[in-house]
Amino acid sequence: MERIYHILLVEDNEGDIFLLLEAFEEGSVKTKISIARNGQEALDFLFRRGAFSEVERPDMVLLDINIPIFNGHEVLRQVKADPILKSIPVVVLTTSSNQKDIDLAYDNHCNSYVKKSMNMDDFMDGVKRIQGFWLELSTFSNR
Repeated sequence: MERIYHILLVEDNEGDIFLLLEAFEEGSVKTKISIARNGQEALDFLFRRGAFSEVERPDMVLLDINIPIFNGHEVLRQVKADPILKSIPVVVLTTSSNQKDIDLAYDNHCNSYVKKSMNMDDFMDGVKRIQGFWLELSTFSNR
């Protein structure tokens, strides 16, 4: 039986959400995508609070830095500080090429930092490469 990977996409830009969903649908790996549109929703989902108390934990998180309520750095910090959640790979996927954002993301233990391309074809190719590396090549923890 083919595995279905559960990905939490933390993104507030509807255009990027549409493109990411399309890229994963075109990929060779079966995925289930859950969407959080702000940092509070992402943390509630990951910590299974409120309306998210029964959700399945994701295999991977795609995290934008520039999101409302709690920014991506705060979400990343809390996830990687938690003994249960810290093993979930978090790929920062953002428009920011600011070196401070990059350094802070790695200081908070992101697994990868990828800058979104402004060119649609390059954006789609980048997402497919993320999918190929993390879902086809890498092996996840069972914790």
